[in-house]
Amino acid sequence: MPADGRSDFRDGARAVAPFLLGVAPFGLVVGVTAVNVGVTPLQAVGMSLLLFTGAAQLALIELVGRGAPFAVAAATALVVNLRYLMYSASLAPYFRRFSLPTKWLGAYGMTDHAYALSVVEFRETAPDERSRAWYYFGAATPVWVVWMSTTVAGALLGKTVPSELSLEFAVPLMFMALLFPAVEDRPTATAAVVAGGTAVVAAVLPFNLGLVTAATLGIAAGVATEVRAGSFPKDDREGRTSDDATGGEATESRAGPRESGTGDSAGGGDQ
Repeated sequence: MPADGRSDFRDGARAVAPFLLGVAPFGLVVGVTAVNVGVTPLQAVGMSLLLFTGAAQLALIELVGRGAPFAVAAATALVVNLRYLMYSASLAPYFRRFSLPTKWLGAYGMTDHAYALSVVEFRETAPDERSRAWYYFGAATPVWVVWMSTTVAGALLGKTVPSELSLEFAVPLMFMALLFPAVEDRPTATAAVVAGGTAVVAAVLPFNLGLVTAATLGIAAGVATEVRAGSFPKDDREGRTSDDATGGEATESRAGPRESGTGDSAGGGDQ
């Protein structure tokens, strides 16, 4: 790893570090819940390794434990993970020149944390292409390591984890920490209010259908608000990215704290 790559990787890892306090109990909850509903520890770990999608994993495990129909379980997991489709579309302009293996690895490692931190970093400081990649993987790698480690621990400990610890309480707290900074305009606020209100009202629905309903209505409300305001679809590339080796005006105007001393938009230095 080049020296500037190590710096960007460390920046990403440093930014995501506080969120790992929420990832760890979340992973334990998923591992413990999986073995408690009859999934073997090996299957639980394999699910985390292959899927690597916390909220959908937990919903899927709970539905399997309740004997929910396969169609309901699959639909729930797909709806919960629809946000990754939007995350990918938002980050695509910043990754369009990367190799296919890098894109696939980035897609596998995508989490709420890696996306939220990376998109803010890219918009505010306009780092060059190499810096974007190292920063993103710096934010994604610690989450993967902690998630896998705690999922293994939870699957092995199983029922020996005392229920009094209430580890599941960390799950909504972690998502709230990611949600609040993302509510920055009317469409996002509308989506949050509609989804949150629907989740409370529809919590009585069987098979976690309240979660599916809330996510669907929240997304629809946010999109409708953007359409009504004439701001949908948004193009994150506009005025935010520049892959010109000499640095365009848009990049220079947003170079921020990562801008190099020479004024070149490549700015892969320390923050």
